[in-house]
Amino acid sequence: VLGRAGGPDVTRMHSGRSRQDIGATRNRLFQRAQVIVTFAALNNARAVLLDFAAKYPDAIVPAYTVGVQAQPISFGHYILAYVEALERNAERLRRAYANVNKSPLGSAALGTSSFPVNRARLAELLGFDGIVENSLDANQISPIDTGVELVSVASAAALTVGTFISDIEAQYRMTTPWLTLEEGELTGTSSIMPQKRNPNALHNVRVVASEVLGVSTTYLFKAHNVPHGLSDYKGSEPIEALNRMARMLTNLAAVVKQLNFNAQRAIDEVNADYSTTTELADVLQRDADVPFRVGHHFASELVNFGRGNNLRPIDIPYDQAKRIYTDAGKSFKMTNAQLPLSEAQFRKSLTAENMVQSARVVGGPQPEEVARMLAAQRTSLKNDREWSDSTRKKLDDASKKLDGAFAQLKSVP
Repeated sequence: VLGRAGGPDVTRMHSGRSRQDIGATRNRLFQRAQVIVTFAALNNARAVLLDFAAKYPDAIVPAYTVGVQAQPISFGHYILAYVEALERNAERLRRAYANVNKSPLGSAALGTSSFPVNRARLAELLGFDGIVENSLDANQISPIDTGVELVSVASAAALTVGTFISDIEAQYRMTTPWLTLEEGELTGTSSIMPQKRNPNALHNVRVVASEVLGVSTTYLFKAHNVPHGLSDYKGSEPIEALNRMARMLTNLAAVVKQLNFNAQRAIDEVNADYSTTTELADVLQRDADVPFRVGHHFASELVNFGRGNNLRPIDIPYDQAKRIYTDAGKSFKMTNAQLPLSEAQFRKSLTAENMVQSARVVGGPQPEEVARMLAAQRTSLKNDREWSDSTRKKLDDASKKLDGAFAQLKSVP
């Protein structure tokens, strides 16, 4: 079109250029734009989760290992675990952006040209932070690892989000869940079973997370064992993975906004099981100087007795606890071992509130640590939003400078 309009001289525009470096530059422009969009969606999801954690920071909830209730923690501690994981994804995206925002323009096909192209000036006009220096790397090698970096960030986020969604989906197997979607636009009813309230929005988030992993894996296989210079690894999968990641995070934020948390139901779930016996064993060792193995064996036998008699921890008779301790002591050749806890101490050691508040280690579920971590995550989110704003402004300023440069060219006679 330009050739027909301006004649052969118009083709001088292509001097020192190749579709290779033009295409590589175009891909990086699209990639960095998508990184910024995805980064905004990630920050929004973090903000929504932080608000949710701040509503019930010290409520007691069960936590699981190997699919079995393991220890009680606080709700704020639980949600903050996912917030911290998403914070790492934000850090990865910033690092990926730093690598993507380097210009390949001016490297021609792969070996530059004899025309004195000012690559640094081209990078500046397009808002890049610098150039990919080696011209072969710029067009033919770097698209592989920058693409892998982008799909890896998307994959990490998808796996984290998938775990959170699986946590909530597991609730729906309970007769009385403690974390469920508010009935409405994000839930659906069965066509045949009137009692069902299907958590459709949860499934939608998980499906998009799976799509992120599918697109990302496709890219890895396309880039695997391919000689440099081919088009296999120069496709749109990294952009598509980030695009789906943004959609996944937007859907996640919508889900979290409509989650209902039943604090009483959560503590009932904890109290119905024996996850606090870890603290009972710790109290015996820490406060009564009972060897670890002895205290652990006693606590385990206490659990066997309680479950065997369909008792909750709070219902175990103190006399039975003393008998079990004496019998446990015999296993370690302790004669006439006596439980070194009063009934009040014994009862307190088995409460979830005591176990959570007794935590003394950095990053634990105790209220002081949860409050500290909430504040730290708020600061981190603020910093990331400021980075996003400054990055957008930098690109806007570069775009204005580019327009100004073209305007000067137009004014040249």
